Amino acid sequence: MIVLDVNKQFTCFLIDDDVDDQEIFLSVLQHVAPSVHCVTALNGQEAISKLSSGEVKPDLIFLDLNMPLMNGKQFLKACTQIEKCRTIPVIILTTTSDGASIEETKKLGARDYITKPHKFSEWRSVIKDKISAYKQV
Repeated sequence: MIVLDVNKQFTCFLIDDDVDDQEIFLSVLQHVAPSVHCVTALNGQEAISKLSSGEVKPDLIFLDLNMPLMNGKQFLKACTQIEKCRTIPVIILTTTSDGASIEETKKLGARDYITKPHKFSEWRSVIKDKISAYKQV
């Protein structure tokens, strides 16, 4: 669990190339945790750029695996090269559900692995649970 300064806004970083999934995520987040700020990136390369420059300082990262330019596994490897990123929890949020991917991403440092839900109510439950688990104030 992460304990945060009560004066600091909790920020999550959603890295996903599917704009529809981004919109669903942001809509659900607004309903279940309106005080949480969320920044997005369309691929791992864009995300690494934002993290390296300090443009984004997230408390939690939600990461898709299947993206152009730099996929989720490549992002996880690159993220370990940025010292300030090593302690940020990464939750895989993807359509891929095979055991090999789950195992590989956990070895690469992901804290959790979630298969993208199909129903809005399932999205709400997943996002609420994960934000609650990592946002301790």
